[in-house]
Amino acid sequence: MTLLSTDQLVQWRRELHQHPELSSHEFATTERITRWLGQAGIRLLPLGLKTGVVAELGDGPALIALRADIDALPIEEATDRPWRSQQPGVMHACGHDLHTSVMLGVALQLKQREATLPGRVRILFQPAEETFTGARQLIDAGALEGVQAIFGLHNAPDLPLGTLQTRPGAFYANVDRFVIRVKGKGAHAARPQEGIDSIVIASHIVTALQTLPSRVFSSLETVVVSVTRFTAGNTWNVLPESVELEGTVRTHNGEIRAQIPHRMTALIQGIAAGFGATAELEWIEGPPALINTPAWADVALELAQETGYLAQRAAAPQMGGEDFAFYLQQVPGAFVSIGSASKFGLHHAGFDPDESLIEPAVNYFTHLAPRALQIVAAQ
Repeated sequence: MTLLSTDQLVQWRRELHQHPELSSHEFATTERITRWLGQAGIRLLPLGLKTGVVAELGDGPALIALRADIDALPIEEATDRPWRSQQPGVMHACGHDLHTSVMLGVALQLKQREATLPGRVRILFQPAEETFTGARQLIDAGALEGVQAIFGLHNAPDLPLGTLQTRPGAFYANVDRFVIRVKGKGAHAARPQEGIDSIVIASHIVTALQTLPSRVFSSLETVVVSVTRFTAGNTWNVLPESVELEGTVRTHNGEIRAQIPHRMTALIQGIAAGFGATAELEWIEGPPALINTPAWADVALELAQETGYLAQRAAAPQMGGEDFAFYLQQVPGAFVSIGSASKFGLHHAGFDPDESLIEPAVNYFTHLAPRALQIVAAQ
């Protein structure tokens, strides 16, 4: 890349950062991406998307895809950067502005060598990753039609610049949400024997849920059950009739994932019944675990070493989630983490990634695309 194009990508990243938009409302972001790609003469696919953009370069039957996410989070930014968010309460606290800038750079670089590409490269600028709905929107719109392999990235603030990680098989966890509603019997706080204390019952449930990863499933498996909300009562001297709990379950094992709602239901109903109360579980299924195709993970790592990254094959399984997992259910591919060296982590108001990651990441995916095309063309 030339210095000029690197500066341009940083400027675009900062413009995106100053004007973040929440999931499924990325209208101005979509307009910017569309305009920048159009100025470079890059063709766009007319998929009828509400937000998001799909571009394509090259020609021929071989087809691979690259993906960037474009949405932001409902967080008030706490950095003092000149390019800090100008949208109150909204911030690119996950670095999707970085991911978008990287893939814009890849599109521009591939455009310069379009005539030599051994096939087509489709670049997905995907909305609504944070709500885990964007990938399915693009799949339903036909963005994966004909795609033979797909690749994506996420910046990793805990990794130093120049580091790239991935792993074959399960990388990111599934993301499921639950709501538990406990119903007892309200009473005066001075006469608890006249009621059925829903707070005590719910407290037993919170504690008992931790026996799922520690006693029900093997300790060698990655299972996290977190209760993140406990809502009960509205005054100090009344035992409330009901309590509502909310939380999330993460694992990399699909068989365990399928068992957990049944195990949770049996556990919470048993505890509630023992106190004379009732409990019900609402299960909200999110994206599955992100499962990298081993052969493509190896290709991604080999190319990382060739392009100057410190490449780490044995990345630890991540308990965070990624709706890129939906793409990998449809076609093979690989997802990588690239170091962004931020003092504060993802989804933090002080998240401040190092923009120096943009140029090497553009170089990496610019070389990965034709390499992947050559491989699928030979299959």
